[in-house]
Amino acid sequence: MRRLPILAPLLLFTVGCGVLQSSEAEAADAAREAARKTGQRLYGQRPRTAEEVGSSASRIDGVEVMRVTGTSTHEGKGVDVIVRTSGSADKGWLNPEEVLVRRCFSLRVSPTSQWREDPRDVDCPDGPALTFAPPPEPPRLPYEELRARLPRVPEGGRADEAEVRRTLAALVGDPAIRTEVKAEGDRVGVLLSVQGNGFDAQDCLLARVGPGATVVWVPSRIQRMPGEGGCTVANALDPQPPPH
Repeated sequence: MRRLPILAPLLLFTVGCGVLQSSEAEAADAAREAARKTGQRLYGQRPRTAEEVGSSASRIDGVEVMRVTGTSTHEGKGVDVIVRTSGSADKGWLNPEEVLVRRCFSLRVSPTSQWREDPRDVDCPDGPALTFAPPPEPPRLPYEELRARLPRVPEGGRADEAEVRRTLAALVGDPAIRTEVKAEGDRVGVLLSVQGNGFDAQDCLLARVGPGATVVWVPSRIQRMPGEGGCTVANALDPQPPPH
């Protein structure tokens, strides 16, 4: 009976080591998942330079870009990015502190990359994380100007597609702003948009010119997310219902 006080601390130490090891593995898994989500955000078929890929990765919260190799996503094997992410986990009920780990992973960005592709564990390169110049600001979409200058059509009239196109040609001079016009019945729909990154909400402006009403609006953020169809001329002619 007198040996129990000695065995108990030994047992506690053994259990504690197992908890610590498990916590480190859990934290490493969290770091790997952060790298996997980074790969998801970089995923896409649009051609990009290595600089663009590295810059995009560096703007993701909690991600450091340690190395970028390759020329562009559509040349050779694509672009390889080494990112450093972190993960944390509780040490256990006996210790309220957290285990924090930092790990490096390699991500391949190319047309053959897979969605949610597993990142590859690599050694972290020496030196500080890379820095990138901020991307250029997208052009401002002319909301007020468009609303003021689009033609008004009286009740019983018919929108003139050619007049709408002339208005846009005089108003929009930046080639980075894409314009689309479509006539349907007595109405004309208008889309002004700038290229998005394929992940965040896209910037766009919609307008509809019709008998008795000319309206200009920005779709909701949810509708402007990739795949939602908010930034289309079809949405200008027949607006989607508001999100619930």
